Amino acid sequence: MYDYIIIGGGSAGCVLASRLSEDPGVQVALLEAGPSDDSVLIHCPAGLALLAKSGQANWGLQTVPQPGLNGRRGYQPRGKVLGGSSSVNAMIYTRGHPRDYDDWAAEGNPGWAWRDVLPYFKLAEHNERGADDFHGSGGPLNVMDLRSPNRYSPDFVQAGVEAGYAHNTDFNGAEQEGVGLYQVTHKNGERYSAAKAYLTPHRARPNLHVLTGAHATRILLEGQRAVGVEFVQDGSKRELRASREVLLSAGSLLSPQLLMLSGIGAAEQLREHGITPLHELPGVGRNLQDHVDVVLVYDAPQLTQLFGLSLKGARNMLRGILEWRRQRSGMLTTNFAEAGGFIRSQAGEPIPDLQLHFVIGKLVDHGRTTTFGHGYSCHVCLLRPKSRGSVRLASADPLAAPLIDPNFLGERDDMDRMIRGFKLMRSILSQPALARFGARELPASAPVRSDAQIEAFIRSHADTIYHPVGSCRMGPGPMDVVDAQLRVHGLQGLRVVDASVMPGLVGGNTNAPVIMIAEKAAALIQAGA
Repeated sequence: MYDYIIIGGGSAGCVLASRLSEDPGVQVALLEAGPSDDSVLIHCPAGLALLAKSGQANWGLQTVPQPGLNGRRGYQPRGKVLGGSSSVNAMIYTRGHPRDYDDWAAEGNPGWAWRDVLPYFKLAEHNERGADDFHGSGGPLNVMDLRSPNRYSPDFVQAGVEAGYAHNTDFNGAEQEGVGLYQVTHKNGERYSAAKAYLTPHRARPNLHVLTGAHATRILLEGQRAVGVEFVQDGSKRELRASREVLLSAGSLLSPQLLMLSGIGAAEQLREHGITPLHELPGVGRNLQDHVDVVLVYDAPQLTQLFGLSLKGARNMLRGILEWRRQRSGMLTTNFAEAGGFIRSQAGEPIPDLQLHFVIGKLVDHGRTTTFGHGYSCHVCLLRPKSRGSVRLASADPLAAPLIDPNFLGERDDMDRMIRGFKLMRSILSQPALARFGARELPASAPVRSDAQIEAFIRSHADTIYHPVGSCRMGPGPMDVVDAQLRVHGLQGLRVVDASVMPGLVGGNTNAPVIMIAEKAAALIQAGA
């Protein structure tokens, strides 16, 4: 018997486990389906490239065929390891735009406006630049400027300035708009995941029990109260009981799946799979949103300091490995997406609706496809798509992947913004700061010029940039799943604490907002809310 059982050892789960176990009088169990975060590929920032190719520490999910992507299945990588996606992501620290959170509050979620959530961002953060009105110092999550930025990342920033955008040195400060270098969740030249920030320092607490390889299969209900969790570990089915709360933090794709497997969801859909409905909640799995993204890739043979498959690239890599092992500096401290920006797709947009990620390397198919030579890539993603999708059960088998349908580009407005974003991205990449290197677009995109051609390219190449949210939406409405305290509507002892509760996508990468959500949830629980 535990006081709290946390399902999912990702970013939110690590925060909850750390904060709740601060009280020695409570017993906390954390269940993670994946292994411990022991791999050097996790801790070395550039190991991200090999993680992407191998699929290590990754659920490796796929969408159903997407009509908006010419019937292609999209890739849905999610971390399956302590630290979750914070152990396999590109380590960018962004929070979104303040208006995102004000919109959450305006939709019926008191306590989630920007002025309410900023203290939790600051509580979580130790920014090596120091504390100010927007940043914290002394928090668990280390945030810093890149230790050894690539020499070409500033050229992208200069190209953005030449294209007319402001140089922004802090996307999480007073103003989000502009181009610049991202801050990252690193410390001393290593990835600083939520596991390293929140869990690793406290694994010795006698009241904190971490179970890896533990795949949750069902939340146990007695009447209208959650009382425990059923899970599979080492091939055996086990149960744990919770005297206070079960906290579901499996993420936007797996949290709704587990609710439905437990009899919580749209009754008609549950019966289709032979699951007895225990609590009617039709919004479970609805409102899925994700950042749709398209990449331009450039061949630049002369830029041999970039990562690339060549003899000189191999020599650079060997030197980089030796430097990282000895000093935790050098090229292997890169997060690849070192530079980027937030821009508006057209005049009159009230806030930036597009985000750019400039990558040192030729990034094709999420880095899973081997591409020879040297070059660079640039992403443009739509920050607040109007398209809404769903997560549904494929079967009653808890080990089967769910049916994931982000409905990418299902709304015409999303495509129109992406076309404008594609043009703006190409304009930046054509500025003198980058054009001087003589790089060439890969043949797939080089001849694309008209709006119709750009649309066709987007439909044949776009995919996620890994930010699914919203499938257990927070709000007071009949299709919402949790209230403003993240308690599942109509049930006791059960909360959802992860990106799935976001009413709408934030304008930026989602890891920092998930950590904020979990910090706020822990405070609510500790206060008895």
